[in-house]
Amino acid sequence: MHRAHTAFSLALSPMAHKNFATWLLKSSSSQQLAKVTAAAAVRTYNSAAAEPFANGSTASYVEEMYNAWLRDPTSVHTSWDAYFRSNSYVSPPNLAPVQANTLPLTAFNFGGAVAGAAPDSKTIDDHLAVQAIIRSYQIRGHNIAHLDPLEINTPELPGNSSTKSIYANFSFGEQDMDRQFKLPSTTFIGGDEASLPLKEILNRLENVYCNKIGVEFMFINSLEQCNWIRKRFETPGVLNFSPEEKRLILARLTRATGFEAFLAKKYSSEKRFGLEGCEIMIPALKEIIDVSTELGVESVIMGMPHRGRLNTLANVCRKPLNQIFTQFAGLEAADDGSGDVKYHLGTYIERLNRVTNKNIRLAVVANPSHLEAVDPVVQGKTRAEQFYRGDQEGKKVMSILIHGDAAFCGQGVVYETMHLSDLPDYTTHGTIHVVANNQIGFTTDPRFSRSSPYCTDVARVVNAPIFHVNADDPEAVMHVCKVAAEWRATFHKDCVIDLVGYRRNGHNEIDEPMFTQPLMYQKIRKHKNCLDLYADKLIAEGTVTGEEVKSVAAKYENICEEAFALAKTETHVKYKDWLDSPWSGFFEGKDPLKVAPTGVKEETLIHIGNRFSSPPPNAAEFVIHKGLLRVLAARKAMVDEKVADWALGEAMAFGSLLKEGIHVRLSGQDVERGTFSHRHHVLHHQLVDKATYNSLQHMYPDQAPYSVSNSSLSEYAVLGFEHGYSMTNPNALVLWEAQFGDFSNTAQSIIDQFISSGQSKWVRQSGLVMLLPHGMEGMGPEHSSCRVERFLQMSSDDPDYFPPESDEFGVRQLHDINWIVANCTTPANYYHILRRQIALPFRKPLILCTPKSLLRHPEAKSPFSEMSEGSEFQRIIPDNGPAGQNPSSVKKVVFCSGRVYYDLTKTRKEKQLEGEIAIVRVEQVSPFPFDLVKEQANLYKNAELVWAQEEHKNQGSWTYVQPRFLTALNHSRDVSYVGRACGASTATGSKAQHIRELNALLNDAIST
Repeated sequence: MHRAHTAFSLALSPMAHKNFATWLLKSSSSQQLAKVTAAAAVRTYNSAAAEPFANGSTASYVEEMYNAWLRDPTSVHTSWDAYFRSNSYVSPPNLAPVQANTLPLTAFNFGGAVAGAAPDSKTIDDHLAVQAIIRSYQIRGHNIAHLDPLEINTPELPGNSSTKSIYANFSFGEQDMDRQFKLPSTTFIGGDEASLPLKEILNRLENVYCNKIGVEFMFINSLEQCNWIRKRFETPGVLNFSPEEKRLILARLTRATGFEAFLAKKYSSEKRFGLEGCEIMIPALKEIIDVSTELGVESVIMGMPHRGRLNTLANVCRKPLNQIFTQFAGLEAADDGSGDVKYHLGTYIERLNRVTNKNIRLAVVANPSHLEAVDPVVQGKTRAEQFYRGDQEGKKVMSILIHGDAAFCGQGVVYETMHLSDLPDYTTHGTIHVVANNQIGFTTDPRFSRSSPYCTDVARVVNAPIFHVNADDPEAVMHVCKVAAEWRATFHKDCVIDLVGYRRNGHNEIDEPMFTQPLMYQKIRKHKNCLDLYADKLIAEGTVTGEEVKSVAAKYENICEEAFALAKTETHVKYKDWLDSPWSGFFEGKDPLKVAPTGVKEETLIHIGNRFSSPPPNAAEFVIHKGLLRVLAARKAMVDEKVADWALGEAMAFGSLLKEGIHVRLSGQDVERGTFSHRHHVLHHQLVDKATYNSLQHMYPDQAPYSVSNSSLSEYAVLGFEHGYSMTNPNALVLWEAQFGDFSNTAQSIIDQFISSGQSKWVRQSGLVMLLPHGMEGMGPEHSSCRVERFLQMSSDDPDYFPPESDEFGVRQLHDINWIVANCTTPANYYHILRRQIALPFRKPLILCTPKSLLRHPEAKSPFSEMSEGSEFQRIIPDNGPAGQNPSSVKKVVFCSGRVYYDLTKTRKEKQLEGEIAIVRVEQVSPFPFDLVKEQANLYKNAELVWAQEEHKNQGSWTYVQPRFLTALNHSRDVSYVGRACGASTATGSKAQHIRELNALLNDAIST
């Protein structure tokens, strides 16, 4: 493609002093020229092997050679150099057979010239010009296509005022319009015809590229893909629909329009974010699903904003209408949770596709008002469903993402999600993006909401073709949707459908758009809706009658009325009716408060440890880095001693779950090695690229799959992706690790809108684990704190309520809270809390503050006995030293959480206060261990109680634990604070100041 472009540019540029044809005709060797062209006129491609020069006589090819020779004679083969220097031809050896996008001179129509006659310069120039015109339409036709139903917005691009601008630079006049031109292999407008008159060529190009469809695809760097798209749009007759197909489009459009009209009539003062102005989106989605189902897709997962959501649920998913209408009634909920507004809710439906007669699963993922935040969640859920179905090519499960125009170009998560599309561990093998383009965002028009010509330009970065289409032309929309579904099935890559419509009402139904867009809305008020326009068209052409149109509309209104009457009989709404990710059979037959044991047999730990510390079986051939050989040897030594450090404890948690058939997926930036070079789950051959070994994938012959995936440098999209992945199957441990905990706030929307509140709003559980490296170690303000206070502030347990004490106290707390926040200090506790995620009879997100320096701390090790059968996670680790053995002599009890414990014990030892100061670790901060804190306080009745933390006073756990300590102690004793003063930044950037602050903390805490 680049070569052809270069050839045409050089040939047609006004600055070119000589083009090839002119040069060839003016050359002194005219007899040689006659021989060459005469030979070219009679040779066929079949003789190319015997006569290689038949290929070389392609005008664009020879001209390219000549221009390359002019620039640098050494850049071409010596035979070309000799030919161009002397005008005596020397045949280059082994010319390849004819290539795509090249033409022999015989392909040109020389106006009846006899064989052997030399073509004149104008003939060759004109044929090249026609090829350039065709290419211009393919590249630039979308600029002047009639895409806007309102005819008020056009991309602000140079030369887009008329179609003539495309070929204005070429010297064709009216006298040339009837001349026949050979069509190149880069176009399909001829169908079965090899040549066409220029007038017909222009008309066909005009109709394909400048009508109601604008196709952006020529930036794609695959010739095969470009030709595929050309064929789907250029072939004559592709937009011809049968009467049955037209009636189906009309019926679907009638339902989409009728649904919005019914809601407007019954609930005129309610916000519903209707689809008026872009109702064609409903038939469009149904067409995508129909074609995809025919091509083998069995499950479709959709993400979308609020606009048109209810219509999609009703007419695409076929959610019972009475359940939708019940959401308008303001009824009490029959089940637990806070619920959400109706236009945020998701659903899951399994039904028969009546067009293809195949079963299809449809899920619309619940989403917040944070536009586009649902995109990566949908992708993660899709990827997970593909994984569990063994759908490695995405042939059975696909995703559709629906966007608004302003959000698609305005929200960065779109770009982040797009960049996951081709990554091996994140691809969903092609997503169809549908933009419901209202040409306005709330009150801001495109001139002030984006810098790019189109809202879809972000898709160009991943070579996704973009199909712009006028939303008032249903047949054009259906064709585009069919092509999009076929593209996805053929190439398994993303594509974008830009439905250019309008928004008939304001941002919502009670908003006044005339305040800010008076001219646009004056035009909209006068504009017929798409259904009326299409009905009029079909009536005019005799496909349907006016009575049939009215009958279809009346029939659907009756359906709505019946559902409306049924909705009135409902007394409660049921949140579970709107669940988007049901876990069939997971909760049935389980004791909701019974936790499976998390300890395993010691032999299992030893087996996993030995495998994890061993090189690949073909170690003699697999060259491992010498530093890693030392790491493996150190691991083996620990296994022999039956102790585990952090990396080994994690590997034992993963390995034991894999043994039990639990899929484990670890994802995030640099997780294969680990930010702090401690994990090393993937060993790399030092001499062979891409040769790797992952021992956790080879623990047992029948183990579950283990996936560890270095992600793109994104928190927002990747965390959303893993959250979506965790929603799909409860029998999997899905973990996302931040490079540093500080960076997790880049994904704050996912944390706030989905992870912390998803179950409450949408009755949807997730067992996602967030690993957030955290610790004040003098590394500065962006490498110190995961902002644990924010997670604790969002925890839903009541600081003033001490739950009734019972044997199930701990698990009941876990059941009732929205998520778990912990800061473990031992590998054993880390091991147990990971395994507990699967052992619980329900699922809760786990926020884990993970260590940095403790990864190699000599005291941060755990014996196998603390991980084997009979052991369990310790919510609090009491002081087991002299202070714990003689509590009556203890003067101070220091409660703490995380790595500061090791600084405190070191200082206590240096001051020889082990018998007077007890240090108690709160491992699980939320839900708060009221019962164990009370027990510890009662043990040290005469001691002063303090909370020590390394974070600033207004950060860390202090503001969360303080009122809960008072509740646990029934306000009978005070707990004082020891730590850094309040601060705006998480940490100082000065090493000296850090050490000074730490010493002050330790001296205050370890003093009597």
